[in-house]
Amino acid sequence: MATKRMGLGKGLGALLPEVTEEESRNLFYCGIEEIMPNRSQPRKHFDESKLQELAESIKEKGILEPLIVRKGEQGYELIVGERRWRAAQRAGLKEVPVLVKEVEGREALELSLIENLQRENLNPIEEAEAFKRLTEEFNISQVELATRIGKDRTTIANALRLLKLPLEVRNQLLQNRITSGHARAILTLETKEKQKALCSWIIQKGLSVREAEALAKRWSEKLKRPTASSRRKGELESQLNSLQDSLRQRLGTKVRILSKGKKGRIEIEYYSHEDLGRIVETILGNNA
Repeated sequence: MATKRMGLGKGLGALLPEVTEEESRNLFYCGIEEIMPNRSQPRKHFDESKLQELAESIKEKGILEPLIVRKGEQGYELIVGERRWRAAQRAGLKEVPVLVKEVEGREALELSLIENLQRENLNPIEEAEAFKRLTEEFNISQVELATRIGKDRTTIANALRLLKLPLEVRNQLLQNRITSGHARAILTLETKEKQKALCSWIIQKGLSVREAEALAKRWSEKLKRPTASSRRKGELESQLNSLQDSLRQRLGTKVRILSKGKKGRIEIEYYSHEDLGRIVETILGNNA
C-alpha cells in the first residue's frame, strides 16, 4: 500500500512538540499490514477488555498520536505504540499515522522501554523486567533511571525485588490475580514454598493487601519460633559455655569443650612444662 504524507497539523503539533520540521517529512499514514510488532516489546500481556475499549475509542476519534516506527527489512518495525496498533486492527483501520525514527536496535529498545515506563501502562512484572534490562543491558544506574522516568530510586529497587519471587507467583502478578502490594507481602516470607502457599491463599480467600501482610507476619513468627529440639540444644550450649568458663577460671588457662552429639572432648592449653605441672596439680589436687 502506498504511504500518504500528512502535515503535523495544529493538534498533532501540540502532541509532538519534539518533532522537528525535518522529522515531519517522516510523518505519514502507513498501511497497517506493513507494520511488524517489536520483538523486544517489554509488554507481554495485553488486557483484552482494555484493548477493546481502545478499539472503540479509535473507531470514534481515530488515532490522535502517531505510532513510532523504524524501517525494517520488510516494511516497518514498531518502536512505540503496540497497543494502539493492535486496537487499530480491531477497529478495522487500513492505515495508521506513523513517525519514522532512524534508530539502531539498542536505541530502539531503550526508547521502547522508557516510553512504556513513562506511560505507566506496564504490569508490575513487565515494569520490573524493563528496569532490569535498562540497568543491566544499557548500564543505566538506578539513580539515573529514576531521574529519566520521573520515579523515586526506592520505587525502582522495590520493583526489581519482585523478580526474586517464584515463577508461579510472578505469573499470578502478571495476570493481575494479585497486586504488587500482595507481592511485597509475599516477599517477606523466607522460603519459596511459603511464598507460593501464601499466594494461593490470597487468591482463594480474596485477601486484601493488609490481610496478606498480617498473615505473612504470623507465618514468619511461627517459622522463627524455636522448636523443642532447638530449645534443648540452646540449653545444652549454655550449660557447656558456663562449664567452660568455670574450668578456664579454675585452671588459669584456655579451655575448650567441643561437643558432637553425645560425645566430645575437652582441650586444655599449656605453655611450658612448668605450666603443665601446675595444671595437673590443680586437677589432681592432693592426689598429685
